Amino acid sequence: MHEREMMETEQLQQNVEQFKGQARLPKFAIPHNYNLSINVDLSNFTFLGVIEITIDIVSPTKYLVLNVVDLVVEQSSIWFSGDLLGGRGEELKHPSSIVEVKDDEILILGFDGILPIGKGILSIKYSGIINDESRGFYRSTYEQYGETQTMALTQFEPTYARRCFPCWDEPAFKATFTIKLEVPSKLVALSNMPVISENDNGIVKTVYFQESPIMSTYLAAFVVGSLDYIETYSSDGLKIRVYTRIGKSNQGKFALDLTMKTLDFLKGYFSIPYGLPKLDLVAVPNFQEQGMENYGLPIFSEDYLFYDELSSSVIVKQQVAEIVAHELAHQWFGNRVTMEWWTDLWLNEGFADWMSYLVIDDVFPEWEKWSQLLDDTTVALELDALSDSHPIEVLNITSGIEALEMFDSITYQKGALVIRMLQSYLGDESFQKSLAAYMKRYSYLNAKTEDLWNVIQEEINEPIGDMMSTWTKQEGYPVINVMLTGNVLEINQSRFLLDGSFDDSQWIIPITLSYGSYDTTKTFLLNSKSAKLNLIDQDNQGNSQNAWIKLNIKQGGLYKVHYDNELVTRLRNAIEANQLNQMDRYGVLEDYFLFCKASRETLSSFLLLLNAYREEANQLILNHIITIGLTIVDLIADAKPELSNDVKLLFINLLQSHAE
Repeated sequence: MHEREMMETEQLQQNVEQFKGQARLPKFAIPHNYNLSINVDLSNFTFLGVIEITIDIVSPTKYLVLNVVDLVVEQSSIWFSGDLLGGRGEELKHPSSIVEVKDDEILILGFDGILPIGKGILSIKYSGIINDESRGFYRSTYEQYGETQTMALTQFEPTYARRCFPCWDEPAFKATFTIKLEVPSKLVALSNMPVISENDNGIVKTVYFQESPIMSTYLAAFVVGSLDYIETYSSDGLKIRVYTRIGKSNQGKFALDLTMKTLDFLKGYFSIPYGLPKLDLVAVPNFQEQGMENYGLPIFSEDYLFYDELSSSVIVKQQVAEIVAHELAHQWFGNRVTMEWWTDLWLNEGFADWMSYLVIDDVFPEWEKWSQLLDDTTVALELDALSDSHPIEVLNITSGIEALEMFDSITYQKGALVIRMLQSYLGDESFQKSLAAYMKRYSYLNAKTEDLWNVIQEEINEPIGDMMSTWTKQEGYPVINVMLTGNVLEINQSRFLLDGSFDDSQWIIPITLSYGSYDTTKTFLLNSKSAKLNLIDQDNQGNSQNAWIKLNIKQGGLYKVHYDNELVTRLRNAIEANQLNQMDRYGVLEDYFLFCKASRETLSSFLLLLNAYREEANQLILNHIITIGLTIVDLIADAKPELSNDVKLLFINLLQSHAE
């Protein structure tokens, strides 16, 4: 029997049951284009949809299986026309069986005969509710001039596109989108692409949008509402707008200006221009997320897009900058190159987080954003120091709920720290060159974590895949225990756990080391449990009795360092003499405090170290001392209330001059 005949025999044996309970959709049909028409009824909070999906039948099948949830499908409207490329114009086929499996959020269409290999069109009519659940196609209500206003918008990530239209709702099923919206004439309709025409009868207008590049379903988007906008143009002529509710557009000026600068930076960094003919940022009242990176139509909470020059604080300005930069970074990392499955979500979110710091450091260098990264990631690292943490790459994600659980600080912030560590290890220029090559190779495609490592390895001619897998495929992070014996520095690694327990996990760690001066620096890979380093062999200064020794320079690595008493004394003296940079001063303080929390060091020894910071002038470090102080005061109040006043007095003496 020929191979094709064997495949057809196997497909003839298909049945509905085999598609139930599966984590992924079968791949015998691939979407090519979604021609989507939505009639929006904001009076009744309903919509009518008609979708024609051009699909490629790539292997013989009697079934088409796609995602649907909370939609009323008009079963008599479902038709399939196949073999479009063959030119035979095969007649429409109505499915002989239509089964919706609600638990799996799938629609199974069965046909009497084998569907021909090649392109075909699947047509479906359906209806749905414009819900108030902040997912799928939903509504946001707000007060405007004493009246209740309603805005309709979409939130499709991770698996909510299926709540708006039948689709292959997985990141790897990329397709183009041709969208048409019928909306009340007085409202503005936006989507991923520019409007190419409108038909308006004075009551209802039909808005036609340009066909999009291929993208994943979770990135499709549209917004319908009473909107105002401000606009500008990028250096290469791209129209950029910020849309807001009426009367609020003035508060979008900062975001608009930042968007223009961010696009220029990212275009230069990746050597690839922004991929769409327009970019609209939309501020939404009561938006549940900080931002969502829809391709060409990122949506933001008003709190994270609005900035008022007269009344908003610097903190608000920095928050807006961070979120705008994050969502714009996604236009490259996530939208143009997309993870293959939710296992690799960190490729989207970790990189967007890291890119936001890179962008802001370029646009606002006075903010010292890389130093702020240390403070921003303390919560993530405390979570990752628990025994029930999870790896950056989480295998066996089988549902949208499980995918949603991955949108946490470990995926975002630990992911950003891992990327920063690799950047520090490879050097800025080599890392940038590698990312540009990766972006070029996988543009408009899907990628896995291993694909990124492979491209970097090709660019730098150095194997980094094994090293990076120790950081992305296992949970937690290491602590480096350091002891000085004579002139020999002895180091060993273990997993750091806040409960003080022991874990024999092992990482391949890029170690940076300075002693006595930042002019004397060494970098090496620790790829074993322990190692010894003879300091005399490195530099005579290392043999000085008073020379400080600091590992993890500028906190560029994702590891904690636990020094013996002699080395802590040297570091304390170096801090008092202002010989360490601010990131290293922050790192010594934060690491030692975590060791206290894990019962590896005493509180009294930490307070002795803290006394070295009495002349500290850096605002970030002072803020962290205040945070630590509040934690300690609360702990003492519970455990040793008789010492509360003494501890409070200690912190008052430490901070009083700065407060004054």
